[in-house]
Amino acid sequence: MAELKTKPTNASVDIFLKGVEDQTRRGDCYKIISLMKKITKEEPKIWGTSIIGFGKFHYKYASGRGGDWFYTGFSPRKQALTIYLMGAFAKSPGLMKQLGKYKMAGGCLHIKKFDDIDASVLGKLIKVTIKFIKETYEQKAKK
Repeated sequence: MAELKTKPTNASVDIFLKGVEDQTRRGDCYKIISLMKKITKEEPKIWGTSIIGFGKFHYKYASGRGGDWFYTGFSPRKQALTIYLMGAFAKSPGLMKQLGKYKMAGGCLHIKKFDDIDASVLGKLIKVTIKFIKETYEQKAKK
């Protein structure tokens, strides 16, 4: 079985963000960090080589395969900011309509600029994500 390559590292978030060439994109990253830190009460950590994640939980599939992942996080990709919101889209269609300008793919939200979305709605979606993870993965782990 292949080992998951995206794991928390000891890399510096600030040094990583200094490598984001676009100044607006870098500023947006700090806005997202502030929002996610406030909601999760967790410090940002670099996961793998290009994701900033908050918190950590363990998941395990029926097949027995599992691993660790972050509650929420984002990556400053070249084309867009990718925000990881597992379970939020299906559980919150009304919020998605209020969010603003974005694209979706799987459990990822893609935005060009932070100002394209409503930060308070993003905050609500982050809370939905955390609730979904706790109910889906952490409750099962306790059984």
